[in-house]
Amino acid sequence: AQSVGVCYGGNGNNLPTKQAVVDLYKSNRIGKIRLYYPDEGVLQALRGSNIEVILGVPNDQLQSLINVANATNWVNKYVKAYSQNVKFKYIAVGNEIHPGDSLAGSVLPALENIQNAISAANLQCQVKVSTAIDTTLLGYSYPPNVAVFSSSASSYIRPIVNFLARNGAPLLANVYPYFAYVNDQQSISLDYALFTEHGNNEAGYQNLFDALLDSLYAALEKVGAPNVKVVVSESGWPSEGGVGATVQNAGTYYRNLINHAKGGTPKRPSGPIETYLFAMFDENQKDGPEIERHFGLFRPDKSPKYQLSFN
Repeated sequence: AQSVGVCYGGNGNNLPTKQAVVDLYKSNRIGKIRLYYPDEGVLQALRGSNIEVILGVPNDQLQSLINVANATNWVNKYVKAYSQNVKFKYIAVGNEIHPGDSLAGSVLPALENIQNAISAANLQCQVKVSTAIDTTLLGYSYPPNVAVFSSSASSYIRPIVNFLARNGAPLLANVYPYFAYVNDQQSISLDYALFTEHGNNEAGYQNLFDALLDSLYAALEKVGAPNVKVVVSESGWPSEGGVGATVQNAGTYYRNLINHAKGGTPKRPSGPIETYLFAMFDENQKDGPEIERHFGLFRPDKSPKYQLSFN
């Protein structure tokens, strides 16, 4: 099965129609999509497409899903109603919630309520319920085998990870060598971040992506969850707007990542690594620094920014 999907972000006022977007996934043989919120127009367009779906519960809806009835309604409306002909694979309950956030206490109860609603709809064999974290929850991450969750993150993530282990669900993680490189250019080379360095470093790693991913696996082992798989729910490289952000670097990163995802990491050598590229389009209304608006694989007119083969 194909291991690479693409995240569909819609923070733009110049993007194609939802049907045109799904058609673009199909014509490029992209077999997986991540949606950040339940967009019924996209869900309609996905009917019968056979594209596997990560469906997001947006952070601003987390609190309401602590209520059991609300969680049941959410699942019935957005998952059960489409489940006959839309291939839901994961529900991502929240994205990049940090231990100190006001929403941190809502994640586990929302996970449990969504899971119960999925089971009540008899979809528990098809759909796994998880949450998406970022790698800032790691206290230290190098060398990878000594990585741990930070003390502040540990008490937050442990019960979540126990929930995932009980339900046979993976941990979703947004893994960005780009940001690790930008924040530590003294000790991280561009080649190491772009998969173009040849020869191991002292820890035995040939690229930063594997090092980050294995750091998560090491941290999971240390909280008693060696069997929880990590799905890379986002990874990308911007084409302009910041350090190292060029079309050439981004194209190199995406091409090498697509190829690399077919295999495994030193810690988990039997691949493939299920990975979602960020993102389908440049999003001109996205908040944050300039780079945030330049992660697209395609331009708003649907022309490809890079020559990539997804299959």
